[in-house]
Parts: sequence; C-alpha cells; structure tokens
Amino acid sequence: MQFNFGRFNFKHTKVTLVVLIVLLLLCSFAYSYIFYVTYAKNEFVKQSLKIAEQNQLSVFRISKIILYSSGNAIDNSDDHSLQNLDICQYTDIAIHIDNTSSISDLTAQNTVKELWIDNISCTTSNPDVGSQVLNYKNLNNFGMFQNLDSDEDGRIDFNVVNTNDENESADYNKPTFYTDCSNAISLGYVNSGIVKNYSIHDDVNSVVFNGKILEQSGVNLADIDFNLKFDVHIKNYDDDCFVYHANMNVNLNTDSQEILGGYLYQSRNNTSGSEYVFFKELS
Repeated sequence: MQFNFGRFNFKHTKVTLVVLIVLLLLCSFAYSYIFYVTYAKNEFVKQSLKIAEQNQLSVFRISKIILYSSGNAIDNSDDHSLQNLDICQYTDIAIHIDNTSSISDLTAQNTVKELWIDNISCTTSNPDVGSQVLNYKNLNNFGMFQNLDSDEDGRIDFNVVNTNDENESADYNKPTFYTDCSNAISLGYVNSGIVKNYSIHDDVNSVVFNGKILEQSGVNLADIDFNLKFDVHIKNYDDDCFVYHANMNVNLNTDSQEILGGYLYQSRNNTSGSEYVFFKELS
C-alpha cells in the first residue's frame, strides 16, 4: 500500500533513509579500518626505529657454540645386572659470549650483572620417543653423561661471579657465569627413555656406554634429531636488558653417523649473522 501526501512519497523516503544509513555505516567501517591500519603501521615503524636506534651497537653477541653428543644408559635393575636399562641420548652445549667486539674495555655497559634463561622448548623429530630435558650442567663435567632434572619453574638463574674471592667460593654445580663473559654458558640436554627396559643378552660380549649403545639397542637416529629453543637474558651494570633468542636444530643422523662410533662433536664458529646478536630490549 502506498500513501501520497502532496509531493512526499513515504515509500521512497523510507528506502532513501535505509540507503543513507547503510552508506553511513559503510563509510564508518571504511574509515575505522583505514585509520586502524594507518595507526598500526605508524606504531610498527616507531617501534622498529626505536629498536634499531637502541641496537646500533652490538654489546653482546654469540662467538661460538660447541655441541658434544653421545649416548648412555641408566641401569634400573636392583642387582646392576644390566637387565633393565633406559637408553639415553645426551648433548652438552657450551655457548661462548663475546662482549668486546664493539667495546674493547670492560665497562658498566658490557659486564654482566644478571643472567638467566627462560622460554625453554625441547622437541624431537619423533615426539613419541623419549623424554627431553634442558638444564644447566657443570662445565667440568662436559662430555660426561649426567642425568638432569627439568627446572621446576622453567627458568635457569645464574650466579654471576664478580671477583676472585667469589670464584674460589662458588658452587659450580649450580648455574654460574663470570661477569666479564670469560666462561661459557654450559647446558646439558638429555633425551631419556628412548628405549625402556632394554637388557644386555648373554651372547653380547661387551657393552660400551657411549653412542655405540644407541646402535646396539636399535635406536633410529632420525627419530631423535632435536630442536632447542630458549631465550638468554643479560642485564648489564647500566641496568639495560638484552636477549638472545636461541633456535638450535641438532642433526644426529649425519651422513657418517659418527655418534654411533662413540660421540659426535660439532662446532658452530660462523656466528656473524644478526641471529647471534643479543638485542637490547625496549625500556
């Protein structure tokens, strides 16, 4: 039904009103979207410039990473008869930090006041094989098997040694680091229970507790390649904070399969890329 009063057509007026409302809503959405995108872009540029400005000088960077990988077993038999073994793979990691490439002398800017590691993640090629742990390991035990427990709160806090007296009294079984970066960050990775309840048969003349046991127990190296992710944080004596985002892919299944001969030694000396730099965190 349509009503006409003079020149006014209510049906057409209603349609026109609806169209205007729709157009206004579309304009409002378009403006909000464009405004948001522009604002977000500007904020991203501001943050990027601020990060770049604060990281013009690489105060701390990774100079070298050493990895020593081998195998071992935990004997769970009551009489130590080697009839109930948990087969393990372990990798010891030494991370060396360079704090003098940009600043030759030791100053408040390039000496360590605090050091800690968090955001730890351990994954293997086959997540159904073994149980993985990454934690601090005494550098004096580097290359020797040590079963490690995971840190309860997922964070490793280091005691920073500042003087010779502190060095002599320090307990190196607990996370320890020198304020001048003259020692390496020492970590241990253990993948335990790769094979459970493994027993040494009577027809086996000898058993060697190193990488050879991985082959003897039938471990598929392709299943235990692993990736480690963690953040290393440094606070200097200017109270500036720096972070290095570690992302390590460790290939145990090399062409020569060296680990099955006893151990695998890997050294990463080419650390010139930006991925090895400690980035200064925004204050």
